[in-house]
Amino acid sequence: MSTAQVTVFGGTGFVGRYVVDMLCDRGFRVKVATRRPAAAYFLRTAGVVGQVVPVVCDIQNDNSVRAALEGSQYAINLIGILAEKGRRQRFSKIHTEFPARLSALARAARLERLVHVSSLGAAAEATSNYARSKDAGEQAVLSNFPKATILRPSIIFGPEDSFFIRFAQLAAFLPFLPLIGGGKTKFQPVYVGDVAQAAVEALSRPEMVGKIYELGGDGVYTFKQLMEKIFDVTGIRRPLVPVPFFWASFKGAFLQYLPGQLLTVDQVRSLKSDNILSGNKPGLRDLGITPKALDSMLPEYLSRFRKGGRFARKDNKKAA
Repeated sequence: MSTAQVTVFGGTGFVGRYVVDMLCDRGFRVKVATRRPAAAYFLRTAGVVGQVVPVVCDIQNDNSVRAALEGSQYAINLIGILAEKGRRQRFSKIHTEFPARLSALARAARLERLVHVSSLGAAAEATSNYARSKDAGEQAVLSNFPKATILRPSIIFGPEDSFFIRFAQLAAFLPFLPLIGGGKTKFQPVYVGDVAQAAVEALSRPEMVGKIYELGGDGVYTFKQLMEKIFDVTGIRRPLVPVPFFWASFKGAFLQYLPGQLLTVDQVRSLKSDNILSGNKPGLRDLGITPKALDSMLPEYLSRFRKGGRFARKDNKKAA
């Protein structure tokens, strides 16, 4: 096992568990910084005894973050939210203020590398608060820690994702699925394991220092096409009803306050812009990573929504 240590913020999340697993495979010692260390105990099985150590960390407290960085040569920040909730879960606090403070503390601690996972579409002129807060966080990180590597993934898919699984669940009990803005928004979904590999590669590859990478798969799909893929895999068929942006915003103004936050006004704003690679930034293939195909991965974890489960005949596509 290597003497090199990495502090991972957001290690218990969707992408985090893949990152921790890969770090262990490469022999790193891993500190998982989290508010509730007990929630990270399952990650200890990713390595040998003592290789993964959950540590308590309040990201709003500089002393707590400083303690989490102690003894580490590297840090990876995976913390992010899709919707705002309460006073602490705000885009400005999570996507901008925390990365700014983390990068300053990482510089003071003389860390060798800092990897910050942002989001495709981050831009100062973006229509959504989410995307603008991501851009502000990137700028702060690179200002405080110029050697940092920024990763911008499109929507991330995988067995625990919050996109395909959520819509498969909705399709199972709703009479129809809405297509906000007509379902024309384009996405370039990227596999969670590919994002995790890019984050781990950034710890050792000199060409990644101080650069921004855009991470997306090989396929570009409209929102409508992604819904149809869910139907193809699950066998569930529901009408797809176009919903104008203004009507979706009106609905979001109410739904964002309900448990689960099915839709927010800011998410509607996000859907007004495509979420695909710009073509002027390096990506997965520049790292020698061949993107996993969406069609090859979706059946592995959406088949449970199919009538009869994963072993049911796929050609039986009657509505559930």
